[in-house]
Amino acid sequence: MRDLTQLSALQLSAQIERGALTSVEVTTAFLDRIEQLNPKINAIVGLRIRSDILADAQRADETPRRGWLHGIPLAIKDLAETKGIRTTYGSPLFAEHTPEHDSLVVKRIRDAGAIIIGKTNTPEFGLGSHTFNPVYGATRNPYALALTAGGSSGGAAAALAARLVPIADGSDMMGSVRNPAAFCNVYGFRPSWGLVPAEPKGEMFFQQLATSGPMGRSPADLAALLNTIAGPDPRLPHDTSVAPDLCDLKGTVTGKRMGWLADWGGAYPCEDGILSLCETGLAAFEQLGCIVEPIVPPFDATDLWWSWRTLRAWANACKMKDAYDDLEKRALLKPEMIWEIEQGLLLSARDVHDASEIRSAWFRKLVDLSTEYDAFTLPSAQVWQFPVEWTYPEMINGAKMNTYHRWMEIVVPVSLTGLPCLAIPAGFGAQGLPMGLQLFGRRGSDRNILTLGQAYHTFYNWTAQAPDL
Repeated sequence: MRDLTQLSALQLSAQIERGALTSVEVTTAFLDRIEQLNPKINAIVGLRIRSDILADAQRADETPRRGWLHGIPLAIKDLAETKGIRTTYGSPLFAEHTPEHDSLVVKRIRDAGAIIIGKTNTPEFGLGSHTFNPVYGATRNPYALALTAGGSSGGAAAALAARLVPIADGSDMMGSVRNPAAFCNVYGFRPSWGLVPAEPKGEMFFQQLATSGPMGRSPADLAALLNTIAGPDPRLPHDTSVAPDLCDLKGTVTGKRMGWLADWGGAYPCEDGILSLCETGLAAFEQLGCIVEPIVPPFDATDLWWSWRTLRAWANACKMKDAYDDLEKRALLKPEMIWEIEQGLLLSARDVHDASEIRSAWFRKLVDLSTEYDAFTLPSAQVWQFPVEWTYPEMINGAKMNTYHRWMEIVVPVSLTGLPCLAIPAGFGAQGLPMGLQLFGRRGSDRNILTLGQAYHTFYNWTAQAPDL
């Protein structure tokens, strides 16, 4: 009997639509696999009662098709409010929190017919590219169970790699879809900022660092989910004003120019083997007819890092100050969050302005570079997967990391300016561990980046190499 969990989300959707499969069959296959394998990796958390999930699948089989996700099982990242399902943010402060409403992205997924089965694990409040928290524990890498799956969308990436779900949502501030995608041999996409609306609540004008985005085992699946969760919301001031049409990724990539930034002239030290593996992946683009050439660092990495630290600390301090001011709640916050808040509370308005000036200058530089290049590439991570018991890597090639997140500095050039970025698998290193590349371009070039990624996927289908669990 064929294993339905090996099929892509789009393949499952097509077979359900034409009646070759039922939602009950598909959902049962994934639930059986979750029961068998999830205890090893701890990717799916807050799993609903099996009979309730299958009842939803049965209703999907008996009702008109609502969208391409109709009848497909899916778990939501545990940072997104999900009606009727415990949503903890990985924090003991929310360990028993069960929302009465869906967040905007979850509502769009549900409205497209998905069967929401539970949540995917995440670090506390999404801080740190390593998925562990005091509520659910750590998520392990399906390719090496003693090692991290990355984060903060580590549960989603591990679940995709292990074939526990066919498609997943993620979110990305500092590489939170890109790092786990690289560590788990899957794809993740950070869309142009604003393409996927933020929640229309609280302060809505200043913060532009984080966004939701899709994760999957092919760019085509990512484009389909992005088409579902993207599009305007008139309640938001930075509305994109147009609904996307991203599903058609056909088109030639011949002649596309790609700039390889490597380790940014040494500013982003990478462990042995990462750069060479990424360059092997880039060779595929050359064989597809693209022009790949190294380029010198186009901006001062020290300035980018100062800007990022300032704006990130400001965002976290503004968001979490109430919890920090309550001493009982503060005692339940992870040390990294307390550090972020305290750094943010030290900032002046001029600090924030100066940080945004740097971000603005970098954005203008990228606009100029985009007249010469269709896309740019960087490694998705600077280190290989590390032991799951670690909090974070403290050294890279002998260089001490002076913050809990500096080992992921290589994602900052994209995050600062809200550019579309596709994390693509680059293959496996000498130890058999996966690694990945960031493929990014000018703001609004989401479809072009996904089209490049899909062409690459047809050449190097790395995600077909499933972990041996």
